[in-house]
Amino acid sequence: MKIKHLACVAIVALVATACGNKQPEQPQEPVQQANLSDKYAEYTLTTDISHLSENEKEMLPLLFEAADIMDQLFWMENFGDKEALMSQIGDNADLKKMASITYGAWDGLDGNKSFVEGIGEKPAGAQFYPIDMTEEEWNAFDDPNKTSQYTMIVRDEEGNLKCVWYHDYFEQQIKKAASLLDDASELAGDEEFATYLALRAKALRTDDYLESDMQWMDVRNNNIDMVIGPIENYTDARYGIKASHEAFILIKDQEWTKQLACYAAYVPELQKQLPVPEEYKKEVPGADLDLAAYDAVYYAGDCNANSKTIAINLPNDERVQLERGTRKLQLKNSMQAKFDKILVPIAKELMTPESMEHIKFDAFFANVMFHETAHGMGIKNTITGKGTVREALGNQYSAIEEAKADVLGLYLVTKLAEMGVYTNTTMEDNYTTFMAGIFRSVRFGAASAHGKANMLTFNYFQNEGAFTRDENGRYAIDFEKMKVAVEKLAGDILQCQGNGDYEAAKAWMGEMSVIKPELQADLDRVNKSGIPTDIYFNMGPDVLLK
Repeated sequence: MKIKHLACVAIVALVATACGNKQPEQPQEPVQQANLSDKYAEYTLTTDISHLSENEKEMLPLLFEAADIMDQLFWMENFGDKEALMSQIGDNADLKKMASITYGAWDGLDGNKSFVEGIGEKPAGAQFYPIDMTEEEWNAFDDPNKTSQYTMIVRDEEGNLKCVWYHDYFEQQIKKAASLLDDASELAGDEEFATYLALRAKALRTDDYLESDMQWMDVRNNNIDMVIGPIENYTDARYGIKASHEAFILIKDQEWTKQLACYAAYVPELQKQLPVPEEYKKEVPGADLDLAAYDAVYYAGDCNANSKTIAINLPNDERVQLERGTRKLQLKNSMQAKFDKILVPIAKELMTPESMEHIKFDAFFANVMFHETAHGMGIKNTITGKGTVREALGNQYSAIEEAKADVLGLYLVTKLAEMGVYTNTTMEDNYTTFMAGIFRSVRFGAASAHGKANMLTFNYFQNEGAFTRDENGRYAIDFEKMKVAVEKLAGDILQCQGNGDYEAAKAWMGEMSVIKPELQADLDRVNKSGIPTDIYFNMGPDVLLK
């Protein structure tokens, strides 16, 4: 999982018809806004690479080229033919920029509304399934590979459904990307990272990622890191099954990473302290936890669409998480960009003046870091025999998992502070900055997994009296009530996941993940002030290697 807010994140589209079967007969009206792309603030992704070896510097162009291939694949998964869309847009520079940011014709920060005339709603299943596929067809389709994360569902010559593995469907692109990773592995200065690159190349060729995910857990002493492949499921809003292609290229901040290392040892003990009955925390997360800080220098594909990821918690594979844990990579420069350009201005608009003394980057950094830590905690397999939580909750899983990570991360910070382990900021700082973060993230709209997660949290906290809103539309935290609400919501979400009751989860999210008129009015005030909603990047080899 990745936090875009947190994406994390690749935006979940829930604007299609109930079954997501087909395009509407009449095109949806395009968004009426003069400069759509103004909602994104530009930020240059670069960092100091003078400490890299000559081989590592020679390796970077190979990684950039492999990442660009993931970018091409995500265009096909999310929209289809990029060049056809750009041709249809014509000379409108603003819409072309929006299409480049969103990887298609739909504004992921505005409920996936179309901004290109003549193009209707986004299919809930993006391009992973035939647009005209009915639920009856899907249910009757008898192929165990249909629920694999790594198959495209297409029609054969007779019009029947069939599965095609990614490495076959994207054969030429995958072969090229894998070859580039093989070449890069010969130049990697770190043995574990070199092995990972070679195994990731093998995984791309076979769509079996377990071995490379396990190896990635051993990548600890590297200067450069890369996340590449089909990873997150946000784009498949129809079933929440199919993984989208993406890539990050990262340069480790060795000093910040050393500061984070001490927290990893506390994860097993924190699991025992989760606010739920024993059966919901009986799983023991892998203690092989890696907390590290990086400067991101390249985003490609899913992670670069719409709102930008600022931290990574991977691998997603529950088998790896239970045996080895996860790595939590904090993207420090991207995080700083969102804090400075978005969160602080929003806080000045929506929080009381007295609250502003508690808006701090270190608190934002910690909240994001423990959000990622929380993804690896709780329960991965239902206690009711319904399989994994991901399988049981289906298309409700992503939003509920993001809500879990948000609130459980805050719970973890609180516990570590009580233990005297976390001392960088006060809980008042963390709670207040968390609240400002909700306002930042919910601007993505309630159509995104992260937006739905934030609305669940906001409405729950409001019901519990965790914050107040004055007559000027400014918010303040009630710290004692917030602490109680954090623990209570964390427990409710963990039990929801453990029970694996899809209908109950769907009903809960349907009730709680809505933007009410009062909050919408406050968000409109933010939007009218000109504060950007998210960021986009000036990045690439020409920026980093100049």
